[in-house]
Amino acid sequence: MKSVVERFLSYARIDTQSDENSESTPSTEKQLILARQLVSELEKLGLKDISLDEKGYVMATLEANTKDSKFPVIGLIAHVDTSPDFTAENVNPVIHNKYDGGDIVLNQKENIILSPEDFPEMLNYKGQDIITTDGTTLLGADDKAGVAEIMTAMAWLNEHPEVKHGTVKIAFTPDEEIGRGADHFDVAGFNADYAYTVDGGQFGELEYENFNAALATLHVTGRNVHPGTAKDKMVNSMLPAMEFNALLPSAERPEYTSGYEGFFHLIDMTGNVEKTKLRYLVRDHSMERFNHRKILLEKAADLLKTKYGEKYINLEIKDQYFNMREKIEPVFHIIDRAEKAMLACGVQPIKNPIRGGTDGSRLSYMGLPTPNLFTGGHNFHGRFEYIPIPSMEKAVEVIVKILVVD
Repeated sequence: MKSVVERFLSYARIDTQSDENSESTPSTEKQLILARQLVSELEKLGLKDISLDEKGYVMATLEANTKDSKFPVIGLIAHVDTSPDFTAENVNPVIHNKYDGGDIVLNQKENIILSPEDFPEMLNYKGQDIITTDGTTLLGADDKAGVAEIMTAMAWLNEHPEVKHGTVKIAFTPDEEIGRGADHFDVAGFNADYAYTVDGGQFGELEYENFNAALATLHVTGRNVHPGTAKDKMVNSMLPAMEFNALLPSAERPEYTSGYEGFFHLIDMTGNVEKTKLRYLVRDHSMERFNHRKILLEKAADLLKTKYGEKYINLEIKDQYFNMREKIEPVFHIIDRAEKAMLACGVQPIKNPIRGGTDGSRLSYMGLPTPNLFTGGHNFHGRFEYIPIPSMEKAVEVIVKILVVD
């Protein structure tokens, strides 16, 4: 049986970066390279009902080997794409044996160093083997580690028929990193009672609450006139946009918040005298505070409309996803099951709120309750990404323990 490390290294070398500017699904054809490889591997493992649709969704079934008809049908989900935030071409994973607690030189030529001074949690893995990048790309543990862990768990169960388990549904999705992973997910066809995304971070994470999320876009229209004759005529669109940003609370930005604290995050601005556009991520765990944030944005826009005129200011707010906790609490036994499995495997559950989103949040609102399990990775989406090998191996153990009959 291939180890989880072998699988991960194989998957990590495939460029599967998604593209938010693409209107197709999957957003990039290269995601299908890994999807087709997974189909081939699932066939070799003897899973049933294996499919890869035109949208890039892979699904399969591990049939039950128990006569206990009351045992639930459990789903496992991970995404094949990697983030567009940093290059994913020519990923070269590097294994560092028995990490000594000091700096890890990722790239000597470019003096790129992964240091516990910057990332003190590295010290938790002293003595362990750690996989990093070579400093020039992201690693892709988000979420190829999850893919590898699910596949390794399926292989283990396939090779141990004496271990009894119910029906297991597997899904690998495209475009999660650009917020579209659940867009074409066939919940009815998947036909699971509940599921887990294996898409979390550090060792022990068990997550069932996340941000409520919206994207706010401010469009400011200006009026360009030669500056020599601009008095009482020019409207410089960049200036109202700057005023709008100044009306938002400066302390409520991602770099100043943690835990359950929400934020306004300016992610993009483009502009000139004639037209300016600002885009914000709006996030909060509390629905009440989330709605208040949207009202605050609208009031700021209304103030500018009063000052400059309605025709110059346009604010669009689009809800993206909601806190899954509302959908998980009525079926909290699925959290209890995961926690029990973790403890049985010697893993202390860390139940922190997700400061982001996950396919599980949208799937939960689509009728498939889907909390999130750890993969073991750190520093996702950038050159300093790393994952300890024992964390991956333990994630496989936890997955298997969740699936087996009590």
